[in-house]
Amino acid sequence: MDSGTASGPAGPDEPAPAGHVLTADEHAEYLRLRRAARLRHRRLRRLGASVLLVLTLVLAPPAVVAVWVHATVADTDRYVQTVAPLASEPAVQNALVNRLTDRVVSQVDVQAVTSSLTKVLADNGAPPRVVDAAGELTGPLRSALRTVVHRIVHRVVTSDVFEQAWVAGNRRAQSSVVGMLTGEGQKALQAKGDTVQLDIGVVIDQVQKRLVDAGFKHASAIPRIDRSVTLFRTDALPKAQNAMRLLDILGVWVPVLALVAAVATVWTAPGHRVMLMVTALGVGAMMVVLLVALVVVRRVYLDSVPPTTLPPDAAAVIFDTFVRFLRDSVRTLLVVSLITALAAWLYGPSRAARAVRSVVRKGTTAAGRELGGAGVRTGHFGQWLAVHRSWTTGVTIGAGALALVLWNHPTVGAVALVLLLVVVVLAVTAVLSAAAGPVPDRVNRPVP
Repeated sequence: MDSGTASGPAGPDEPAPAGHVLTADEHAEYLRLRRAARLRHRRLRRLGASVLLVLTLVLAPPAVVAVWVHATVADTDRYVQTVAPLASEPAVQNALVNRLTDRVVSQVDVQAVTSSLTKVLADNGAPPRVVDAAGELTGPLRSALRTVVHRIVHRVVTSDVFEQAWVAGNRRAQSSVVGMLTGEGQKALQAKGDTVQLDIGVVIDQVQKRLVDAGFKHASAIPRIDRSVTLFRTDALPKAQNAMRLLDILGVWVPVLALVAAVATVWTAPGHRVMLMVTALGVGAMMVVLLVALVVVRRVYLDSVPPTTLPPDAAAVIFDTFVRFLRDSVRTLLVVSLITALAAWLYGPSRAARAVRSVVRKGTTAAGRELGGAGVRTGHFGQWLAVHRSWTTGVTIGAGALALVLWNHPTVGAVALVLLLVVVVLAVTAVLSAAAGPVPDRVNRPVP
């Protein structure tokens, strides 16, 4: 017996040694072992893809929040663009006007004025009726003073000067916002205990100047106290600051890790198209969860602000304005996820997907033939497009995805525009390939 001849069947992935003829039982065992090895390999890939999918879904919400914190709050121009509309919001303006009016009026001792007037009248022998009437002027004087101060403050707060001062003040305070979110703010926006307060000293200075110009000389003597407005109060502020500090540190890496995990999920799975659809739908579902979480946080925020501290409508406007870019980002990613899932489904083997592709193919083919019948033929270029249709489709879709990645803060409108351009380019290439005339037989063969 030849010593080089194996006495048993070859391994599951190895061919039989030369010179050895497998029996029927050995061949069956070889096929069984090979199928078992493939099954184990597919199970491992499914397990790995499942783990990566869970990691992707867990990282998706904090990745979006981290990008918002890093790109919106930590960027001066983006932050100013975020808070600038607050200066023109009627609810915020009314809250500031009422708050400033109360503080200015509280600094004027109207009772002392009427007491002095009563004393002067009494000392000069005025009739008792006149003296008593002078003592009752406290209420009317305070009302008149409040009316005048309210008018001047309203004029300041609703003026272009205030909007400019608001933008300039927030531009200077942007570092304070980052500090407040990370627990280090000690300037315009700061955290004190369980409260977040906004310094409105710039507005008070403008009001004092206007009051002095209007004839209230003593307005310049108003003490520089209580120059802040409480935005909200919550016992969870330290925990929120710790979370924001962590997101600020990991602001770049969390999105990258989430994207890498998503790509690895699709690549690891045995069925790439199905896993792409599952991942896209999963990310979309997490974006819905994040939108719901924002609604819950908004409710908690509004409940944490007493009406005496900040009117509910002003508090709602402040919250909605501050997180509107985060909402836009979440909605944009939700739309992108749904479009990705829809595209993966359209390339699938289902009857509905094949029917959609068939209708599109018939439409573009008919348009190409009409174009060719009109004397416009694309010749070799059209034939090249037909031969390399899979490549041109991939490049077009990849270019659309790259455009969204490079787009500075894409919105749902930007996604719709890019999608429209991609669809138009795909339709045009399909029509041009159909207008090529007779196409070589290799066009009908699958392209590796």
